Amino acid sequence: MRLSSKVAIVTGAGSGFGEGIARTFAREGARVVVNDVDVANGERVAEAIRAEGGQACFVRADVASGDDMRALLEATLKAWGELHIMVNNAGVSHRNQSLLTVEEDEFDRVYRVNVKSLYWSARVMTPYFKESGGGVFLTIASTAGVRPRPGLVWYNGSKGAAIVTSKAMAVELAPYGIRVNVINPVAGETPLLATFMGEDTPEVRARFIGSIPLGRFSQPRDIANAALFLVSDDADFITGACLEVDGGRCV
Repeated sequence: MRLSSKVAIVTGAGSGFGEGIARTFAREGARVVVNDVDVANGERVAEAIRAEGGQACFVRADVASGDDMRALLEATLKAWGELHIMVNNAGVSHRNQSLLTVEEDEFDRVYRVNVKSLYWSARVMTPYFKESGGGVFLTIASTAGVRPRPGLVWYNGSKGAAIVTSKAMAVELAPYGIRVNVINPVAGETPLLATFMGEDTPEVRARFIGSIPLGRFSQPRDIANAALFLVSDDADFITGACLEVDGGRCV
């Protein structure tokens, strides 16, 4: 098992890519903290992991809150006694629309969850990783940050910020044995898909899939398999990398 003896927090793990990552990590031997603001789905994922023979607990926390992030670390240490991997997966988007019609509260929510969460993750987890001799951050960003689509201007910007922030963290934290990498998924079969597309119709789906050379949306397993490699010891000389898992969308 590639993650035996490791402890991982996966934010936004109550559905979509986060659920896929959490369940894959658990199957590979990690003790997983399933984090989400959706209690019902977060507990569902943790229970599913345990039913499959893995080790998991659920911790509700708002990743954009410093107090909640500190509580998340405390709960992790109480449950498992240590932490090795922090996956910053939680993310939201505004609906696909003109940049002029996105309301301020929507803009603020996107940047709170997609960018401010990285600030609090770094502020809270980095001192622990420094003290314990190293650790791994993994940011789940988006192809939107490198090849933006129209109608998602402010979401695109938040993911661009997440990518650059993570790369800068990689450089600053490398002397402490802390690795920081990024995965950029293309649009996937997750609860956010209809938001990205604006409307979920066969015609819109065909248009989006037509922009992906391999001819399909991403699946949680695609992102989870890439995440497994990047957080494992197999990737111990990789930091500051930004891996597109996108079926060729960004070529």
